Amino acid sequence: MYRFERKQSILNISGVKFGGQPGEFPTVLAGTIFYHGHKIVQNEDLGLFDRQEAEKLIFRQAELSEETGNPAVLHIYSKTAKAFERYLNFVKEVWNGPFIIDSADSVVRSSMAHLVSELGYADQAIYNSISIATGAFEEKMIRDSEVDSAILLAFNPAEPGVNGTIKMLQTGGSVQEKGLIPLANELGIVNLLIDPGVVPLGSGAGAALRFSVLAKAKFGLPVGSGIHNAVSSWPWLKSRGLQDKRCCDAAATALQQLSGGDFVLYGPIENSDFIFPVAAMVDIMMTEAVRDLDVWPAVGHPVHRLV
Repeated sequence: MYRFERKQSILNISGVKFGGQPGEFPTVLAGTIFYHGHKIVQNEDLGLFDRQEAEKLIFRQAELSEETGNPAVLHIYSKTAKAFERYLNFVKEVWNGPFIIDSADSVVRSSMAHLVSELGYADQAIYNSISIATGAFEEKMIRDSEVDSAILLAFNPAEPGVNGTIKMLQTGGSVQEKGLIPLANELGIVNLLIDPGVVPLGSGAGAALRFSVLAKAKFGLPVGSGIHNAVSSWPWLKSRGLQDKRCCDAAATALQQLSGGDFVLYGPIENSDFIFPVAAMVDIMMTEAVRDLDVWPAVGHPVHRLV
């Protein structure tokens, strides 16, 4: 295994630590709830859902996190601001850790940032995401909110691949005036989490893994991805059975970890039952692999709980 020469930032977001050297801190795992097509959602515009089933899913992720030592984040997706208000009111009854706020609509995302600020939950929220698609209105809304943690989605459509992604973070490349890192700093974001943006298999998905290593070496910031997207967008796999799909999701998570990933957006929260054991095993093996590199596992690491 390896150790980065550059000092690695360690971010503390609502009690969960992201970053450090490979093998030092356990991988943070984020499962998505209320996503488009989620069977527990009855009306995605109004935010009507099966509360009992949602509670079971959230409690199960929390239970697995406690058992393995891999910290958990709740990834909340919402189609509308109205729906998010219902989701948030529910989540605050059953979840105390950090959560990601996410929507396909920038106006909704912006509203989510303001709502968590108004209700006093901004310190737990991670904005997903600041990217090439972030316009002036969204920038103002982020700046005016109290949210200070965000994922920087560094995908560069004008120059796909590792070099283009690095340029997007530093300078904005040929597609915008400034890089995502200086932009996020201007918007009041203190805790920066880097995500290269994972494209489908066959379109360069593997570059996200090489980027993870390079980005940690270059910036020293926590890196991760929604690598599940490479699996879910694979046409060939869609015709396969559930077991094949789960095996590929688990393997993708392990690949991101082995590439220096500090966090994984592992997709539907239902996948927690098989993702957490895989992630814990990889974290244990990585810790054992770097013992002679003067990297020591943090308190609560899976190696202390499961071995």
